[in-house]
Amino acid sequence: MKTVSLAALAFALSASVSFAQDALPQAGNKWFTDAEAVIQQRLAVQPIVGKAKNVILFTADGNGVGTNYAIRLFSGQQAGGLGDDYVQPHETFPHVALVKTYSSNGQTPDSAPTAAAMNSGIKTKNGMINVLDSVNVSDCAAGASAGTKTFAEIVTDMGKSVGVLSTARITHATPAAVYARAVNRDWEDNSKLPEGCAQKDIADQLIEQMKAGVIDVAMGGGRGHFLPKGVKDVEDKEGKRTDGRDLVEEAKAAGAQVVFGQDDFAALTMGNNAPVLGLFESSHMKYEADRTGEPSLAEMTEAAIKALGQNENGFYLSVEGGRVDHANHDGNLYRTVTDGKAFADAIAKAIEMTNAEDTLIIVTADHEHAIAFNGYCGRGSNILGLCMKENEKGVEHTGEAEVAADGKPYTVAGFLNGAGAVLVEQADKSFAGARPDLTEEQATDKDYLQQALIPMSSETHSGEDVAVYARGPWAHLFGGVIEQNVIFHVMNHAVNGGEMKKASAQ
Repeated sequence: MKTVSLAALAFALSASVSFAQDALPQAGNKWFTDAEAVIQQRLAVQPIVGKAKNVILFTADGNGVGTNYAIRLFSGQQAGGLGDDYVQPHETFPHVALVKTYSSNGQTPDSAPTAAAMNSGIKTKNGMINVLDSVNVSDCAAGASAGTKTFAEIVTDMGKSVGVLSTARITHATPAAVYARAVNRDWEDNSKLPEGCAQKDIADQLIEQMKAGVIDVAMGGGRGHFLPKGVKDVEDKEGKRTDGRDLVEEAKAAGAQVVFGQDDFAALTMGNNAPVLGLFESSHMKYEADRTGEPSLAEMTEAAIKALGQNENGFYLSVEGGRVDHANHDGNLYRTVTDGKAFADAIAKAIEMTNAEDTLIIVTADHEHAIAFNGYCGRGSNILGLCMKENEKGVEHTGEAEVAADGKPYTVAGFLNGAGAVLVEQADKSFAGARPDLTEEQATDKDYLQQALIPMSSETHSGEDVAVYARGPWAHLFGGVIEQNVIFHVMNHAVNGGEMKKASAQ
């Protein structure tokens, strides 16, 4: 009798709650109904627990939560909206977590240990790639026996293909972590190696991994690290190697297709089992805002998926939007967000070309920057421009700029440090200055450097959390606040279909 009474009470409460919701004065409001629709979508989400045939790891270097917010606003405003309600491709993914990015010896990381965390499953020291943190940075002898086995090597043993793409140099820290081990991330070619060091430089390791069948597609910048001094490339820029080796010719001799620009990229024959090496600049590729004569990140992503996807065993593809980071370092928000939009376009292309049932797509960042946002800006304030007053009678801002205590307007976004610092070095080496007057036209110029507080020649990383967004097999393992090296373990779990065996120390 008691049980029946409790059931009846539960039904009555449920009915009363339903009635109360319908009776709410806000029930017909669009914000309210949209949120209810989100709840229904979330209720329909079911974990995918099959084995991941493919894994795609997207990393926009320096694209933390703040930078991602700036890119969202920019993308939405470019599409004709107010910006803040815009949804980027990865923001539709059902599984999200916050990621701690510190390295084993740094509260604020660089891209070497963060990329190693995602490719080897461990945290290590700033400056080191896929080397155990028991070793000192730049200790060549000790590093020779302290390397990890990378995710690329693990999936190669499963018969999968591997690709690595970047808009930075392909030998730069984040892409290098897919295939290389180094006690110093700056050892991109042999000229950087200390005397007597027998370790291979990073460019050399890439060619070796191509020859070994680990890397099937590699595209980005960094041509100079593959060519010897005295040899000019297709853009008349000299190589950097001092050992006389021409790694481009070695790659060709090993059967690789090597391309240097948009035209030969377009003429690539993908899927003939020949490795592909794309080296589109002597150093980093161009910013998206300045891009000519070389493919976009989305075009490289499409080509790589077409090539790697012909392997019936599947593939691992690492895609880096490397120059989001560089534009942040420059304090130039325009190029930060335009490269960020190009990164999002590459994600959209991967979504279009893959199936969530067999492909795990992970989107994240290695670290954040010292970007900051001012208030209180009305909706629709240009993310590149001045902070405009809120409109008390409507939605979009009034068009009148907010002013600070000095009576001058300020931008929506800025940096805590960097080249745009308002303090300028004086003749006596002291720093002084005041904020200049600023117009919307000046602030939205593509070459404008955002105002910053602490004067530095290059803006720094920050140590705050970044986000990870995921869809596909075992993506539901992302949740809460995690260490960065957990990303590797989710990928490794996914390609094993959840049938993980504990690693043996023997």
